[in-house]
Amino acid sequence: MTDMTAPSVAPPAQQGHEDSPSVVAVLRAPSLLTRETLAGVVTALALVPEVISFSFITGVDPKTALMSSIVLCLVMSALGGRPAMVTAAAGSIALVVGPMVKVHGVAYILPTILLAGGIQIVFGLTGMARLARFIPRSVMLGFVNALGVLIFAAQVPHVLDAPWAVYPLFALTVALVLLTPRVTTLIPAPLVAIVVVTAIVVFGGVVVPNVGGEGDMSPGLPGLTPFLAPLEWKTLAIVWPSALSVAFVGLLETLLTAKLVDEITDTRSHKGRESWALGVANICAGFWGGVAGCAMIGQTVVNVKIGGGRTRISTVAAGLTLLLLVTALSGVMARIPMVALAAVMMIVAVTTIDWRSVSPATLRRMPRSETAVMLVTLGVTVATSNLALGIAAGVLLAFALFARRVAHVVSVERSLSPDGSAVLYTVDGPLFFGSSNDLFERFAYAADPADVTIDFSRAQIWDASTVATLDAIASRYRGHGVDVTFSGLDSRSSAFHARLSGTL
Repeated sequence: MTDMTAPSVAPPAQQGHEDSPSVVAVLRAPSLLTRETLAGVVTALALVPEVISFSFITGVDPKTALMSSIVLCLVMSALGGRPAMVTAAAGSIALVVGPMVKVHGVAYILPTILLAGGIQIVFGLTGMARLARFIPRSVMLGFVNALGVLIFAAQVPHVLDAPWAVYPLFALTVALVLLTPRVTTLIPAPLVAIVVVTAIVVFGGVVVPNVGGEGDMSPGLPGLTPFLAPLEWKTLAIVWPSALSVAFVGLLETLLTAKLVDEITDTRSHKGRESWALGVANICAGFWGGVAGCAMIGQTVVNVKIGGGRTRISTVAAGLTLLLLVTALSGVMARIPMVALAAVMMIVAVTTIDWRSVSPATLRRMPRSETAVMLVTLGVTVATSNLALGIAAGVLLAFALFARRVAHVVSVERSLSPDGSAVLYTVDGPLFFGSSNDLFERFAYAADPADVTIDFSRAQIWDASTVATLDAIASRYRGHGVDVTFSGLDSRSSAFHARLSGTL
């Protein structure tokens, strides 16, 4: 398995079919089935504290968020394009929906989710998920590191200003997670740690904050979510900004997490299928549960790296375990100490961060522009707790720095004939808006003789900005009584130039 501490962008998947064991193969192999099932159980336990905490940001009760996570997990297990990736009610979505709920109320959550889900379905079916391949590796590293920081920071309140018993339990949990794999790998270490610490607390009568203290854990399932917002244009005006944010934040986090899992498992996924399936899952979760979600990188790491999950069975097991915890085992779930869950997620956060990318040796070798993009993505995401803003800032900076570099890749050589009656310019490099803007200044219009040829055999025209620049060059030469000749254009560039020249 690939080392999680050195993630890189996986090759873009075209037709995402898992190369890991098939579901049928797992069902026929008891050892694989046990591994997948236990991975799902650990993942479900890791979901509980974060989903509950995110519910307060969204403005709904914990059971609503947990039910939504069950629906998301099971629907994505059936339809998604990235097996073993965990989808649930996420903090990034809560941060988008929360402000709207505070102003307009919970009635507007459902129409927001329905519109966002529709956008995600269109995004996936039209193939726009392929745009994720244009996200630079430095942005990917910033995304991974920022989520590691945010996951860790979200657990800190559970171990600060807590009863004294929390600290030895925290140390015990960390020790069990780190040392259990040296004894056995049959049972995931986090599961061992959570069970042992919970048993100590329950049978030892230790009083520490538990899951039950975070919200109502009474058994039972909520009914279908009623559509309470008025069906009018005003409702659309209220929800569409949040819906767009939910759609694209969810897509960004999901697609980047899918790329990360592709790298960890050395398999490929279908990003388009993952996108439209997320839209379907969010619509289902909106009607039965109430809130939207997306891929959860921390819990995905628990499932894939710590638990060893590789197929859809692991995420089905996670969804069913969560369902069991919400219904028949709600009393048991309520007694799980928060410190045990927090300690597990802190270890996940530490292993999520790509420490190599921020090591002094790497920073010395890495181009400053790449480091700047990674740090900006990291800084903006952590400062705002908004993945969309962090990714947008990183991508925009990467594009700006790229445009600055390519603006100087075009060279122009001037050759004067022996008798001085003709001049040949040779243009070398790709010509588009970033590189052709200063092309106009590369010619000696007033000093050139009457016979001027510009050779493009080592260049290509890629956009209308370049055609406009060539028209301006020709016009300037005509002003000096010279008819310039453009030569060497390949067939595509020549046709493109002929179609637009004189119209811009």
